Amino acid sequence: MQPTSLVNIGDYSRDDIFRILQSALKFKQNPNRDLLKGRVCATLFFEPSTRTRLSFETAVNRLRGRIVGFSDSATSSSAKGESLKDTIKMVGNYADLIIMRHHLEGSARYASEISPVPVINAGDGSNQHPTQTMLDLFTIYETQGTLENLTITIVGDLKYGRAVHSLIHGLSHFNPTFNFVAPEELHIPDKYKTFCDSKNIPYKEFTDFSADSINNADILYMTRVQKERFTDLMEYEKVKNVYVLHNDMLDDSKDNLKVLHPLPRVKEINQNVDDNPKAYYFEQAKNGMYTRQAIICDLMGIETNLL
Repeated sequence: MQPTSLVNIGDYSRDDIFRILQSALKFKQNPNRDLLKGRVCATLFFEPSTRTRLSFETAVNRLRGRIVGFSDSATSSSAKGESLKDTIKMVGNYADLIIMRHHLEGSARYASEISPVPVINAGDGSNQHPTQTMLDLFTIYETQGTLENLTITIVGDLKYGRAVHSLIHGLSHFNPTFNFVAPEELHIPDKYKTFCDSKNIPYKEFTDFSADSINNADILYMTRVQKERFTDLMEYEKVKNVYVLHNDMLDDSKDNLKVLHPLPRVKEINQNVDDNPKAYYFEQAKNGMYTRQAIICDLMGIETNLL
């Protein structure tokens, strides 16, 4: 059964994922269509965002839809004490779909349960970021020609990184092998290792960002250390620049390797990597628009097979 909201990447089956990827490919060939003419989408961003919000808004605009909403919760009635329930109920009266980012884990699931229209989770705390995962899967498929049997090295903030947590779930359908590279303070939470064990997904953990973790990988997925997730700034200062990718570190990597990053980048990828043909993070960000066009149309029941 087709999902009515996208809250967790687990809401998508393997077939759902491929349906979205095929639709996104068509949008990449031509993103400008009239499919959302007469439709209104609401973007409720209780947390700051650049790429996610702008790619969603561009996706809707290129499909001739309309956008309402806010990018700063201080300008909304939540600053006056309005509950999330009341906000969702109210916005659901105006819009055909709600796209929401919120700092609380579980907020998107709650919103989907009370909303009269479909809800897309654009990130809930350190929990999930399913549309990021879908654009990551699209990018991996585009660059590797497959999602099957790939080795994925994930580096940086594996504790709080919602893009990382979603990606592990999303790739679980495709027999991956993971290399998890993180300092002890930011290692992958046990529940995700338990999840991998339950799916018979092999993984290794590293604390050193070494050749061993790079040279056998098909995808090198870098992440920033997220200052906003830390309550102890001393802990953040200790780990913020612990891993930095430099161009010469890719010299012995596989020919098909692509370097991805959910962005924004701080210092974890040196700018001397940007001109390397293995650097693909800006194209990855561009793919977000096409993937989100596919997801929006899918949830709104708009046929794209004839595109």
